Amino acid sequence: MAPVVSSVSPTQGPTAGGTAVTINGSGFSGVTAVKFGAVSASFTVVSSSQITATSPPGSGTVNVIVTATGGGSNAVAYTYVSVPVISSLTPGRGPTTGANTVTIAGTGLAGATAVQFDTRPATITGNTSTQVTATVPATPAAPADVTVTTPGGASNPLPYYYIPTPTITLLGPTQGLASGGNTVTISGSNLTLTTAVHFGAGTATGISVVSDSQITANAPAGSGSVTVTVTTPGGTSMPGPGNAYYTYLAAPGVSSLKPSQGPALGGNTVTLTGSSLTYADEVRFGGVPVSFAAVSDTQVIAVAPGGAPGAVTVVVHTPAGNSAGIPYQYLA
Repeated sequence: MAPVVSSVSPTQGPTAGGTAVTINGSGFSGVTAVKFGAVSASFTVVSSSQITATSPPGSGTVNVIVTATGGGSNAVAYTYVSVPVISSLTPGRGPTTGANTVTIAGTGLAGATAVQFDTRPATITGNTSTQVTATVPATPAAPADVTVTTPGGASNPLPYYYIPTPTITLLGPTQGLASGGNTVTISGSNLTLTTAVHFGAGTATGISVVSDSQITANAPAGSGSVTVTVTTPGGTSMPGPGNAYYTYLAAPGVSSLKPSQGPALGGNTVTLTGSSLTYADEVRFGGVPVSFAAVSDTQVIAVAPGGAPGAVTVVVHTPAGNSAGIPYQYLA
């Protein structure tokens, strides 16, 4: 009686052969040959209902036939699958924490059974003959070889780069005008691949990478004190050690001087009353910088310098800019 083949497992394998294939059926006593298409395969009869065979090299879909003393069996299909080839990763880099999605493009990717980043398995979330999407596993910062495995075997590797999270340790200046626009130097680490800088919810412009430890950016408009963050393919910086905070200031204003006049020899104390004066960093009488102390947000005390008889303009400067000038009169 001729043998009967009911199934083969697996039903696919690489064109190079070498796959262990289990053949299930009946009447396997006295088996003399197992063929994949026209090519004979090495085999072992396990029982009258099971044979293990090693697929020979081949291509396309072929018929598996078992021959015994009672004749040849029915045919069951077995498909040879080409080794997958991957051509690109999008993106080709990401955070050490993983969890981002990578799209792997190539050929022969159907039926992907595994995606690995070096020896770390990724979770496959989508698969076609030309594309695999996978969730990246976590790993320390270093390049990793990505491969895709299908019934045809393991693909060529492509490098994926794990990028460390950026950090911010210092801003300069840490204050500026509410309308923004001033250039802020941001110091820290892992800043080379910066793609965005935020001042609170505001997006900075004019980003320039100076080095891996320093970038510059133009502050957007804002108010109050905000956290500055840097985003790279390695993620977004988090507040931590160092100064990552920026304060928006209203422009200073001076409404009165007391006294508003004084001797040409100078040396007298003048009280400047106004608003947003806490961060005063310079006071000038007629363009001459003078000694001063910011007493409160509404008051600065300054020592008038000497000057020629007549009026000069007094101006207070803060990180938010200059106040409007107010006159001071030198007496003869």
